[in-house]
Amino acid sequence: MPRWSGEVQVPMAGWQDVLYRGVRAVVGGFCRLFWRVRVRGLEHIPAAGPFILSPVHRSNVDTPLVALMGRRTLRFMGKDAMWKFRVSDWFFTSMGGFPVHRGTPDRDALRSCERLLADGQALVIFPEGTRRSGPVVDKLFEGPAYLAGKFQVPIVPVGIGGSEGAMPKGKKGIRPVKISIVVGDPIPPPAPTESGRVGRKGVRALTDQLQRRLQELFDEAQADVARR
Repeated sequence: MPRWSGEVQVPMAGWQDVLYRGVRAVVGGFCRLFWRVRVRGLEHIPAAGPFILSPVHRSNVDTPLVALMGRRTLRFMGKDAMWKFRVSDWFFTSMGGFPVHRGTPDRDALRSCERLLADGQALVIFPEGTRRSGPVVDKLFEGPAYLAGKFQVPIVPVGIGGSEGAMPKGKKGIRPVKISIVVGDPIPPPAPTESGRVGRKGVRALTDQLQRRLQELFDEAQADVARR
């Protein structure tokens, strides 16, 4: 089986794309049935061109839930532990993923993100960086905003309600709870300065805007779960 080479495949090979779509259909079908997932706002997913999809992160099941967010191929970063074994290495790489070493400035992962956006692809980045717990969307990492400014691409915020109950942090098994997903309007990137770059101020402002919007969508998704 192929092992991670340190470079993301841009674009995915033909066989990889077929595998991606087949597995995505199976995973998406399971999620809909097992968690009775309701998705709203799919019309906000851009039909073409690069963008960054930024969901809240409360559970390991958030990653497979991304399979329900439109028909476009979505590339994603995952913690390097997901590539620890040969089978998981092959699977996640075949599914368009690539590892990131959390807690360190992972330049390989950053270059992979840049290559994908430059190629016009859709990139999934959980802006909280790791799974969080509770109803509050706290401080975000600035990576999504930095990339959005550099490549002038929108960020699509996503609230996921109920996933923490499906697989709480520290638990290994999944539970059959209800989950709601709310996709928000794309947030445009900050305009570059006269130098052609987006400064730190613009990146911080976009990060703050993303945090506020994610909180709204998360609250909306949680409320939707409570009503069902």
